[in-house]
Amino acid sequence: MIVLKALSKSFTRETAALADINLTIKTGEVFGIVGESGAGKSTLLHLLNLLSPPTKGEILLDGVDPWQLTEQERRQLRQKIGTIFQTPHLLANRTVLENIALPLKLQGRKDSAKVNELLNFVGLGDKGRAYPRQLSGGQQQRVAIARALVTEPAMILCDEPTSALDERTTLEILTLLKQAQTTFQPTIVFVSHELTAVKYLCQNAAILAAGKLQEVTPVRQRAIVTDTNYTQQVLARLQA
Repeated sequence: MIVLKALSKSFTRETAALADINLTIKTGEVFGIVGESGAGKSTLLHLLNLLSPPTKGEILLDGVDPWQLTEQERRQLRQKIGTIFQTPHLLANRTVLENIALPLKLQGRKDSAKVNELLNFVGLGDKGRAYPRQLSGGQQQRVAIARALVTEPAMILCDEPTSALDERTTLEILTLLKQAQTTFQPTIVFVSHELTAVKYLCQNAAILAAGKLQEVTPVRQRAIVTDTNYTQQVLARLQA
């Protein structure tokens, strides 16, 4: 469980990026964070990723305050957190398999069976020896999802992971994230300004505005319907 208590973060004396956030995210749920640009969404993910301490308040991960731990203990805790960004950030000179295995390598571990399992899970079983430049944007994001899952994280932070993708590929990535949560059962925190994506994926969502929590609401999940004929879909929208 993730509990935020009176959480605030300031980067300057004049402006608070987040102010007095109180929030609980249950273990195993998919939780949305929505808001306009500058609302504080990315700052909140930055804090959840334990990249810097809050200015005020507490973050409790399963009852533990990470900033009361030693640096080594906090580093070990951070290894249980996976992150998926808007841009996949794959290493261009590494193969797909090597990119997926990178978090394990950084931890001094090897698990080729797990890497191959996740390669197949994201539907890229035949792309293991390919390089990122040989993949589409959607395929690169699939690699990023596999990379985030390879350390078996308790929490996955998603920072606008579909905003650079077309509608059909967005649906594929959201469906894959839903399957990942069902199969591996991490808690997923999904930041997005795309309300359609939040309604498809999330169970609850928090609304941020100007660094403040406005409301937490249950999400009425709704399927995303896309026309299988892309040309007809575009024509219908242009002519509507």
